[in-house]
Amino acid sequence: MRKLRVVIAKPGLDGHDRGAKVIARALRDAGMEVIYTGLRQTPEMIANAALQEDADVVGLSILSGAHNHIAPKLMELLKAKGLDDVLVLVGGIIPQVDIPRLEAIGVKGVFLPGTPMHEIVDFINANVRTSRG
Repeated sequence: MRKLRVVIAKPGLDGHDRGAKVIARALRDAGMEVIYTGLRQTPEMIANAALQEDADVVGLSILSGAHNHIAPKLMELLKAKGLDDVLVLVGGIIPQVDIPRLEAIGVKGVFLPGTPMHEIVDFINANVRTSRG
């Protein structure tokens, strides 16, 4: 069985990537193959990376408050590329009031600062699709 492939991205102008790197390391330690795209990624760049890397999961790390702009655009692009079965997660500074909107557009998990790493690993393992349809 192949390892789960996870693309971790830092969209927008936010330059703080410590959290994204900590998550990437924890997912690698849990046996996943992690592709970290780096800083200042556009939704188009992230969707292209997900396609090129045959991603099972896309994780966005957003601290800038741009989640209500970036996540809908990314979800639209993933669907257009036939990747609407990819598990999309958002982590970072996300106000509670915004979480239902993110879930309504297809974001499956929202993780706030302080979430234990094992909860994210367990969530991915429980919710990722098992095969490309």
